[in-house]
Amino acid sequence: MALLKTHVALNVTDIEKSVIFYRAMFGVESVKYKDDYAKFDISSPALNLTLNLAPSVQAGGALSHLGVQVESTEEVRSAIQRFTEAGLALFTEDDTDCCYALQDKVWVTDPDGNRWEVFVVKVADTAPEKNVVGQAVNKSCCA
Repeated sequence: MALLKTHVALNVTDIEKSVIFYRAMFGVESVKYKDDYAKFDISSPALNLTLNLAPSVQAGGALSHLGVQVESTEEVRSAIQRFTEAGLALFTEDDTDCCYALQDKVWVTDPDGNRWEVFVVKVADTAPEKNVVGQAVNKSCCA
């Protein structure tokens, strides 16, 4: 397989505000921008992101949040600077234990309420003693 790129399609209620947000989020221009559609073709991370105009967007749903993992705290700081320069509201966390990993991160929210984090993992597993090992998944009903 020569190309492996994730595709995320988001419904948005204001295409212009969303394009402005995602331009700042990823630091790139859209490759396609129509009245009801926009596409960002992002090389790092490899992402095909499309925005589709919808009359409404249901808040919440099954999606918790979206994220971009970077390689260093400096890259998190670069995202913070980019978001600040774009006037985005942000929330930062340094040395936070999240998902059993030590991380630095910055959070932003798009115009339709989708939460994004840009984060670096500094310690991969902060609670290795809690790993589930050797537990039977399929137990016989008659055992």
